[in-house]
Amino acid sequence: MSKKLKIGLFGFGVVGQGLHDIILGQDLNLEIVKIAIKNPEKKRSLNAALFTTDHDEILNNEEINTIVELIDDADAAFKIVKKALTSGKNVVSANKKMIAGNLAELVELQEKHGVSLLYEGAVCGSIPIIRNLEEYYDNELLHGISGIFNGSSNYILSKIFNENMEYGVALKQAQDLGFAETNPILDVGGYDPKFKLAIATAHAYGLFINPDKILNVGIQNLSDNDIRYAKEKNFKIKLVPTARKISTKQVVTYVLPKFVKSDDFLFNVENEYNGVTVQAAFADKQFFFGKGAGGHPTGAAVLSDIAALRYDYRYEYKKYHQHNGLVHTDNVNIEVYLRYEHEYTLEKLNVENIIERFSRQDYKYVIGSVSLKSLLANRELLEQKDIFIAHTGRYTYTEQQVQIVTEEEILFN
Repeated sequence: MSKKLKIGLFGFGVVGQGLHDIILGQDLNLEIVKIAIKNPEKKRSLNAALFTTDHDEILNNEEINTIVELIDDADAAFKIVKKALTSGKNVVSANKKMIAGNLAELVELQEKHGVSLLYEGAVCGSIPIIRNLEEYYDNELLHGISGIFNGSSNYILSKIFNENMEYGVALKQAQDLGFAETNPILDVGGYDPKFKLAIATAHAYGLFINPDKILNVGIQNLSDNDIRYAKEKNFKIKLVPTARKISTKQVVTYVLPKFVKSDDFLFNVENEYNGVTVQAAFADKQFFFGKGAGGHPTGAAVLSDIAALRYDYRYEYKKYHQHNGLVHTDNVNIEVYLRYEHEYTLEKLNVENIIERFSRQDYKYVIGSVSLKSLLANRELLEQKDIFIAHTGRYTYTEQQVQIVTEEEILFN
């Protein structure tokens, strides 16, 4: 028999309202006791007595045994979740930044207090990738996990490549539809998928990686010339987070725009949809597809976690506890398309093995090899508007420094 959940909900925005919509009319043996909001003046369709601006009114309520945290502020979310776990309450969260930045401590709190923190809704919306990494792939040797983890940036790129829409117009549409975060740079700058990648990597490889150690380059500097180049080569540009084993003990992570070919699963993942490719030693390549943004898709993932808590489900972090000897590294060279204005950019990034170069007064690019370490060291340079960089899909893993191979070839080595 499932136990009755008495829920304290923090946040009643797009996802919070989506969750409430889904719960209505279903007999799920749960009850939302109180909802914490920021703006008490905002008109709402529910009974005003259900809402509060006092977090402690929920956290100190002994009747409430489950906290659902769905707010934007990562620092405030961490305080809420930490107090809830310490108080013996189970938690469901969709705050990817909060989870990615504090995962080691959150796992320790769960173990110390015998409680559970679930967060399927924090990674790829409606796609159940965390549960699959935790359960289905728990004994699998994973070569890599990558995909489209951000519905907002993918919506923008879809409109640009499929409808010739201008970047600014596409961004405004994404915001109007509720796909984009409050601050759009979190999406288009690759921060949102970076946090999601850090969480996925913890379950795929047992590595708790500080998000600051993961390179994220976004699409905010995308120009008409970059789009034209991609179309001439029959590519689409997608913002792709990647975690990949490059040797028996080394894992690399990064978020970069990528030229995607028509035979890639990700080529036809459009609009607010997400897609995740998992390459496993035994199960081979598998692909997960679903909506990655919006109140109802993310709300459905949150509800799945809530339902699992009725049966005392918790993540076991099996690969983390295995102490498998894997380490996170930036010791890899990747091949990139680099559009730039000043020649010193090539020197600062130490671009090598240039196989293609083009230069005219208003447009310069090279295709060559650059180290991930160099890109991490020059993040501020990469944010300048006259620079755009995209992964071509090829790289050299520096353990041996002997060859440049395609991603697909590395996966089967």
